Amino acid sequence: MSHTAELIAVGTELLLGNIANTNAQTISQSLSALGINVFWHTVVGDNPQRLKEALDIARGRADILITTGGLGPTYDDLTKQTICEAFGKQLVLHPDILEEIRSFYESALHVPMPENNTQQAELPVGCTIFDNPVGTAPGCAFESDGIHVLMLPGPPHEMETMLRRHVEPYLRKLSHEVIISRDIMTFGMGESSVDQLLHEKMASMTNPTLATYAKPCEVRLRATAKAATEEEALKMLHPVWDMVCETLGDVVYSGDGGDLAEHCRGLLTLKNLTLATAESCTGGLVAERITAMPGASLVYRGGIVSYWTSVKANVLHIPQEILDTYGPVSPECARAMAEGVRDITGADLGVSVTGSAGPDPDERGVPVGIVYIGLATPEGTFCRSLDMGRRRRDRIQGLAANHAFDVVRRYLQGLPIEQI
Repeated sequence: MSHTAELIAVGTELLLGNIANTNAQTISQSLSALGINVFWHTVVGDNPQRLKEALDIARGRADILITTGGLGPTYDDLTKQTICEAFGKQLVLHPDILEEIRSFYESALHVPMPENNTQQAELPVGCTIFDNPVGTAPGCAFESDGIHVLMLPGPPHEMETMLRRHVEPYLRKLSHEVIISRDIMTFGMGESSVDQLLHEKMASMTNPTLATYAKPCEVRLRATAKAATEEEALKMLHPVWDMVCETLGDVVYSGDGGDLAEHCRGLLTLKNLTLATAESCTGGLVAERITAMPGASLVYRGGIVSYWTSVKANVLHIPQEILDTYGPVSPECARAMAEGVRDITGADLGVSVTGSAGPDPDERGVPVGIVYIGLATPEGTFCRSLDMGRRRRDRIQGLAANHAFDVVRRYLQGLPIEQI
């Protein structure tokens, strides 16, 4: 039997935008892996009447309701009371849980337990109790007329701990299918172009399915299969991967969801090569992204942010003639920057970025969006010329950083470098 879940997040602070509803993403990913469909996310404020209305709607279209938030000790934490009223359940005090909460305050917080925390030890009659080792609010689950209702705390670290320890085992007993998704990553083709090439195939697919998702500066395709076992679902995804690669060609770079920086780190590690960076308009973004990953020191020698022309000349040793004749935003300068940082650091590869990120043209009048990516290798030096148009400054910087990683990955994979 296929199950359908609805997630109901309770909290006025979510509606006001004071905090993001990250719990919904975490729970949805978990439910997907368990083979449980999630068709609706609902957010409701700390208001009993509106929560009751949301529950009435949800119970008419889903057989698993999962709520987060509203299990605390304050006057507006009314999730349990409202749910019990909606499903005709009584709340009863559990002295053992009350003692655990009291002990938590005294041993962990070194203060007496406030009396209003007593309501956290009140739970529906006959429910399955989920203990909370990292907080004071226990969760619980019960079944009523074929509907499973699960109540989880709102703080993400408490919710996720309870999800892994209790909720997943509870739900695993209900589901007899698994849903497996594979993220196919592409770079160098816009979402509309990807959709145009794949639209007919995607429209005809039912299981597995394929959908496009535009990420910042790249396009992700998500292939999803539902089967009785994980092994069967994975087998169903293999032809989808083959079809996407055949249709889109070498703009496809990964089937594991990792971004371009991660992919390049893996290729550099595999080939036992090192990289260095020389950046101007990206201001160190390329270096930041590669050093954010564990193990970066095995493949990354270092980088230079040569924002000023004088730094390009004095640190990267770019000939003044190049700077005077062609300017700091030019193919000639990009090549020289890549060669300079490769020589200085002793890296196998040197990649550079120079361009006009805006909002105004540079001092030589180079239009916003003009960017050059240089790559110095043992076989020679390459340059990719780009015109990104008048995008936002951060978008130009993000795209330029991705292009830097793309020229590296193309070199390492023996693909065309300068044009895509």
